Amino acid sequence: MQEKKKTVAIIGAGASGLMAADRLSTLRPDLSIHLFDAMPSPARKILMAGKSGLNISHRSGLANPDAFAKHYGKATDWMQPMLEEFGTKAILDWMEMLGQPHFIGSTGRIFPKVMKASPLLRALMKRLEERGTTLATKHRWIGWNEAGALLFHTEQGEQCFEADACLLALGGPSWPRLGTDGAFLTPLIAQGIACAPYRPSNCGFDVELPESFGKEWAGTPVKSVRLSFGGKSVSGDFVLSHQDPKNASGTGASDIDHCGGHCAIEGGPIYALSAPIRDALEKGGSVTLNIDLRPNLTLAQVKERLCRPRGKQSFSNHLRRSLKLQGVQAALLKALTDKSVMNDVDQLSNAIKNLSLRVTAPRPIAEAISTAGGVLLDELDETLMVKRAPGLFIAGEMLDWEAPTGGYLLTGCFSQGFRAAKGIAHYLDAKA
Repeated sequence: MQEKKKTVAIIGAGASGLMAADRLSTLRPDLSIHLFDAMPSPARKILMAGKSGLNISHRSGLANPDAFAKHYGKATDWMQPMLEEFGTKAILDWMEMLGQPHFIGSTGRIFPKVMKASPLLRALMKRLEERGTTLATKHRWIGWNEAGALLFHTEQGEQCFEADACLLALGGPSWPRLGTDGAFLTPLIAQGIACAPYRPSNCGFDVELPESFGKEWAGTPVKSVRLSFGGKSVSGDFVLSHQDPKNASGTGASDIDHCGGHCAIEGGPIYALSAPIRDALEKGGSVTLNIDLRPNLTLAQVKERLCRPRGKQSFSNHLRRSLKLQGVQAALLKALTDKSVMNDVDQLSNAIKNLSLRVTAPRPIAEAISTAGGVLLDELDETLMVKRAPGLFIAGEMLDWEAPTGGYLLTGCFSQGFRAAKGIAHYLDAKA
């Protein structure tokens, strides 16, 4: 008699889940692999991220893998073996095999040559289909039934599925309209699996500025500045936004009342500093972000330019001509500086080089690019299998790790999916 195929369920057709399916179908073509996703189509987050260019990885992963791994912060030691096994170079080779060459941008970020995510996704889904992997959409995982079978909510009602091994790769609860809300932690906690609450990562923040300022300058980029917090500095542009009070995240009521809950900041440098700012806010109170409006000038050079003869020029014209400070930057300087400071060259020079902006709360998870929190890493063994639940594997953003933007998030998810696939194959072999 022919032996029945072993069945694997991969729940979540995102970066980790799809990579696990692809690798597992390569390692073990004898397996019956079933992909499930809550949405009508797979990889919604990948497709959304790819609208402005799918940032797969970063050049530092090729030039200096150790430095690349350090971008995972507290999870560096956990991520490094997976990156060594399937890191930036391996991911680029994998893309080439799928007919998608890459290019490296001026900032070091790596993209498919076509920029978009859809050609890569189509090639991958075609290969999975040819290998016999099935995809069931509109299947939202809600836990297990009394017999231990996987339980899904579908348009036809609750349905069960039995598998010899299962990978959960459900993502984090950022961008919930794309299918993930974090509710999957409830059945895991019920099984005794330790989890941390989800928190926003790579997010914007509410700041203490007058509501009128937010309304006037909403959507305006503050260009070519340097932001500093907690001993770390990042250069670039950030954007001001005006938020409706009912959408304010509100962890500091008095501060939100002061600024009407309307003013927020976001953008690359903000995201790069978001983890330490968020952590400081969680310890209590508000924090101060420092802005250098003229990072390419020294303090002495700023002072020298301010001391140049002003003649009959207005003060605003003097700032514009001597330091090219105008528009939103000049308005920000005025809004965050006392009038007495504006009349003192020494104090004004210091303010231009070290402008203090009070941060009061992170924006909600739904607005964040990614999340921290989720299943604790200590719950897993080195193959990403849950120690207390043999045959259950977890990978991707639903785990408690985080990374900055710039390709680190996707690389991390792909690496974990690759490791989980090997773990599943090993588990099934050992079980046999």
